[in-house]
Amino acid sequence: MTTEAKVGAFVLGCFSVLAFTLIYLINAQLGEHMVAYHTYLRYAGGLEPGASVLFGGIEVGKVKAVRPAASDPTKIEILLDVKEHTPLNEKSVAKLGLISVMSPAALSISTGSNDSKRLLPGATIPSEEAASLDEITAKVSVVADNANGLITEVRGELHGISGDARTLLANLNTVTGKPNQQKVRAVLDNVNAMLEIERPKIDRLTDQLNVLSQHADETIQNVNGTVTDMREPVRKDLAELQNTLVQAKQLLADMQVLVRANDYKIDDTIENLRTVTENLDDLTESVKQNPWSLVRIRQPEDRKVPK
Repeated sequence: MTTEAKVGAFVLGCFSVLAFTLIYLINAQLGEHMVAYHTYLRYAGGLEPGASVLFGGIEVGKVKAVRPAASDPTKIEILLDVKEHTPLNEKSVAKLGLISVMSPAALSISTGSNDSKRLLPGATIPSEEAASLDEITAKVSVVADNANGLITEVRGELHGISGDARTLLANLNTVTGKPNQQKVRAVLDNVNAMLEIERPKIDRLTDQLNVLSQHADETIQNVNGTVTDMREPVRKDLAELQNTLVQAKQLLADMQVLVRANDYKIDDTIENLRTVTENLDDLTESVKQNPWSLVRIRQPEDRKVPK
């Protein structure tokens, strides 16, 4: 086989592979089922049929048509085809977006919520208006105007601040001048001399404080030992007192049982005492009326009245 024949066979093979790949891709796109939806925006600048439809940043379809809504001309109706099984839900929001700075406008749909109900084919996707270039320009103009006024105000304040700064620097120069430096040096020399004189006293005071702290530690240890020694006798006394209280409680309980057992006898005794008391009262009354009955057995006869 000649070289020309080999080259021709190679070219035909490459064309065959390319044709097969193109046919496969076309069949894959045509065989994929699309679902129609629509949404409404008041501003759809740059959005045209064939624009990409993004779901969470992933391309899932194309814009089919962009036209004024028949029911409300102030709104723009956008028809779109989305791949089947795309999880559009009631919380998904459609708005005008961009894939990149240099790319044309696209329709961006948020992922919404997994708990929300899925949208049926042909349903209306909730929308959210994006700021237009005119609105952004107007806001930038307002910010620029405010910035000009703010810059003018800041310049005025900066003049005052610079004057105050100059005054402050002058005062600092005065404070840090040679006369004040000499005064500060004299004060430091006096402080050093005073420290040299008072250092022995400070050392003695420190030693005394150390000795005092040692005595305090010993005193605390002695107090701890005393408390420890007294703790055990106090515990024994409390235990004996508790036993005494238990015994007293038991004695009171026994006395209560005894009193309840002899309750009827006490009632009889009280009744007998009451009877004896009544008899004594009768005897006392009888003695008061007939005192002679204590020494005589018979009552004397009544005296006759003389005639």
